[in-house]
Amino acid sequence: MMMTTSIAPFRLKPWFSERVWGKRDLRPWYVDTGTTELVGEAWLTGPQCVVETGPFAGRTLASLAAELGGEFPLLVKLLFPAEKLSVQVHPDDIQAKAMGETRGKTECWYVLEAEPGAAVALGLKRDVDVSAVKAAVADGTMESLMEWVPVSVGDMLFVDAGTVHAIGPGVVLLETQQTSDVTYRLYDYGRPRELHLDKGLQVIRTKTAAGKVAPVSINGFTRLIEQQYFVVDRFEVEAGKQLSVAIDGAGCLVGLAGRAVVQSGEDEVELKMAQAVVVPVGEVTIQSASGASFVRCLAPTQ
Repeated sequence: MMMTTSIAPFRLKPWFSERVWGKRDLRPWYVDTGTTELVGEAWLTGPQCVVETGPFAGRTLASLAAELGGEFPLLVKLLFPAEKLSVQVHPDDIQAKAMGETRGKTECWYVLEAEPGAAVALGLKRDVDVSAVKAAVADGTMESLMEWVPVSVGDMLFVDAGTVHAIGPGVVLLETQQTSDVTYRLYDYGRPRELHLDKGLQVIRTKTAAGKVAPVSINGFTRLIEQQYFVVDRFEVEAGKQLSVAIDGAGCLVGLAGRAVVQSGEDEVELKMAQAVVVPVGEVTIQSASGASFVRCLAPTQ
């Protein structure tokens, strides 16, 4: 998706995805999801997300992006697991295209909430090979083959393609990923959902770069992660103050706490908690009367 400075920043309405492992109550992030079903994911920049503000209000992000020459390259979500997610794996770009998909799925998770004892699984234990994974799926011992990592609020975790992974309950995660929903479910604790074992076993990597990423302070903000497909930075704007935020490539801002206003020339849009404001290439000013926290999610220019 080619963003241009002729387009003012615009806010997207989240799209709520029902999942068997999700929750009905997503407060304080959302008061109303529009459904009584279990919601596992709030897609903030999904193709079906609808523009809430400005001249493109009512349009989906997919239709607007297509008009501008492509797709929005980042899918940003909030995850709300009340139960364990399935054990799964995603292909990389080359593997995905060989299987008829558009692209692979590399992602990262930023921990916004974490109950004591919360953990995620990232990768396989040493000396575990693909044949062992297949056997463990069959006999129900898959969880014992994975590296379980305790998580706390503020942790950033990288999950590169090919990493066998799972998410435990008791967390809220901000996920930034390639715009792809290609998931191969390997193991699901006996829940009656389809598995994709053959494809999943083909794309597993026994060693990956997945793991926690240390934050880095850079010129007034915190770089949470910098990888091939995305860069995620955290900003704090003090009450009554303003700061300038540059966007180099396709990107968005996601509110984490408080409220702020995104200004670009004569245009302005409110940045709300748990919603994304898509920003054109250039620089915007962020102001907040009461103080706010937000992240900038960017797709580096390839």
